[in-house]
Amino acid sequence: MSHSSPYILVLDQGTTSSRALVFNMENGAVLGTAQQEISQSYPRPGWVEQDAAEIWETQRHVAREALRESRLSGLDLRGLGIANQRETIVLWDACTGRPLYPAIVWQCRRSAELCEELREDVAWTEEMRRRTGLVADPYFSGTKISWLLRRPEMSGWRARMEKGDILVGTIDTWLLWNMTRGGHDTDTTNASRTLLFNIHDLAWDDFLLEKLGVPQGALPQIRHSTDSFGETCADFLGHPVPITGVMGDQQAALLGHGCIGPGMIKNTYGTGCFLLANMGAEACLSEHGLLTTVAWSGADQTCYALEGSVFAAGSVIQWLKQMGFVATAGETQSMALSVPDTDGVMFVPAFTGLGSPYWDAQVRGTLLGVTQGTRKAHIVRAALEAVAFQNAALLEAVCQDGGFSARVMSVDGGVAQNDFLMQFQADIMDIRIERPASAEVTAWGAACAAALGSGIWENMSDVVARQGTQAFVAGINEDKRKSLLEGWQRAVACARLY
Repeated sequence: MSHSSPYILVLDQGTTSSRALVFNMENGAVLGTAQQEISQSYPRPGWVEQDAAEIWETQRHVAREALRESRLSGLDLRGLGIANQRETIVLWDACTGRPLYPAIVWQCRRSAELCEELREDVAWTEEMRRRTGLVADPYFSGTKISWLLRRPEMSGWRARMEKGDILVGTIDTWLLWNMTRGGHDTDTTNASRTLLFNIHDLAWDDFLLEKLGVPQGALPQIRHSTDSFGETCADFLGHPVPITGVMGDQQAALLGHGCIGPGMIKNTYGTGCFLLANMGAEACLSEHGLLTTVAWSGADQTCYALEGSVFAAGSVIQWLKQMGFVATAGETQSMALSVPDTDGVMFVPAFTGLGSPYWDAQVRGTLLGVTQGTRKAHIVRAALEAVAFQNAALLEAVCQDGGFSARVMSVDGGVAQNDFLMQFQADIMDIRIERPASAEVTAWGAACAAALGSGIWENMSDVVARQGTQAFVAGINEDKRKSLLEGWQRAVACARLY
């Protein structure tokens, strides 16, 4: 491997697919890319699972395919970076590497009753929020692990976990363990989503581990986002490659947008929506239902972010297809534009509850205002508008917590390619939305972390955002905006009463 090599391989493991990209860090060019879909299962209402072995096999396959397409070898790579779906957990046998249970996906709500029980202890819940920046919700990894360990059939697992015979980790840890054949590590951004991690001390927290009953012996070692995570085994890519950057996908997108200064905001429109605002070196706690999370960390710097999560965005498009309203995602735009408005129809897409700022795991999807004159186009338009309304609530909370007025928001993700949605989002938020030409913002952020960790770049100021090519500017008056937002608030109130 040449010390001056500018090439970074990124593994972008998401909720619906495993992807890999090879970047030339000198000019940002993508030299090779590959993608393979992964399956999800829904064994019960609100439950979401994946096959951990499938996640690893597909990620290994696309890594080799992307490298082959780039006409490079493992010997040419300066480093490898990981961006991964967060909060999803895997438990596996430390000797065999065999997963012991399906991966429990971040969307899964199976620990809702456990979270209700935790919230009854108000003093503990407040202390937990102070230490983690999070809330007691099924979304987070710790409640999923605790739920598993409370199952009668897993009665012997805790003792094995205490001895390190059973390991647990988020998807980054699962990939690292397989690539290195035994490296049990995670980074601070992923650890900060577990409900087990103290975001001030940057360490696993005994107070939290005891309450949730999670043995520390099963948890990975925590490293900074740009630390060395070891090397891949030679047979993974034909030559050992240093792993030099790991980030949760949403933090990677924040970095990929170049949001390296306080007050800079990005929103990723994927299966869900994830709005993050850079808050600098202060881990300020939200008073409006947002989360405080580690944006990234290095040996001499930790950056925090406020985050709001919308659980249903791309999944709303999937639901429209499932119901037969549209055949493809692309049809949603033309259908929404075929009517001047929703004709009073409102849709609250709470398929797995509502995320921030509501944090209501029990509410379910609700369609309101339907008449005999309602057409498919009205429902499609209402569904797209619902995505924008949820994000508007997030932005308002971010500005209230941060004490600033946001004027620009960078966006990425598959659903962000819908021009109707982006224009409505700009209208309802009264903000300028900037969408970069490249859709590879998350992978680029992981590449940036790996470039910093490998020495290609020296410090955070070297990070270069992907160039924007299209902007959406608000085009409605304040009275119209206020009326639309009040309609959404009434719809959410009705849904929560059901």
